[in-house]
Amino acid sequence: MKIVLLGAPGAGKGTQAQSISNYYKIPHISTGDIFRRNIAEGTRLGKTAKRYMDSGQLVPDQLTLELIEDRLGQADCKDGYLLDGYPRTVVQGEFLEELLDEHGSHLDCALLIQVPRSVILERMTGRRVCPSCGASYHLKHNPPMKKDLCDICGCKIMQREDDKAETVEERLDVYDEQTSPLIRFYAERHILKAVDGTRAINQIFKDIVDVLSEVKKNDHPQE
Repeated sequence: MKIVLLGAPGAGKGTQAQSISNYYKIPHISTGDIFRRNIAEGTRLGKTAKRYMDSGQLVPDQLTLELIEDRLGQADCKDGYLLDGYPRTVVQGEFLEELLDEHGSHLDCALLIQVPRSVILERMTGRRVCPSCGASYHLKHNPPMKKDLCDICGCKIMQREDDKAETVEERLDVYDEQTSPLIRFYAERHILKAVDGTRAINQIFKDIVDVLSEVKKNDHPQE
């Protein structure tokens, strides 16, 4: 299956992506991983991307698409893949659609993990981490036994900059601005499927399997 995974920061995409990848035996492809690997290996595309990143600029859509095309052309993608972090915008969605058309391929599903903004804010702003040993906590769902102190090493736990309310709000604003039109883009192509990301992790995965099984059945009715 060829799947695009959509969802706001804090929606739980990473957890579900790994489960989907393992269950369907398809690679989980994130743009961040592609950038890091190409930069580490010193590829032509990696060197070009690094120049943009080092100067604080966004990597152009066309270069990102070239990196995606290179990755999707590898042998482990023959039977499908899970794209995470690309596309983020309608322009990128159109680029990907054209690329797949050129190769006689298409996406089977754009899978959206839906979580209300208020829930994401609570999830992310409640996170705490120990700067000494790296242990993770959540003020509501997994608090330390002693307030503000790490259970393991006793150091004072802290909130990462990325998890502060103002930063989270900004990230969600960017997501809404960029990705809401992309969600409509895939809905118009009748491949958008949504699951409730507020349920228990194992239940969300069950819902995903049910949705993807239906997609597969409709795509291959003779099976």
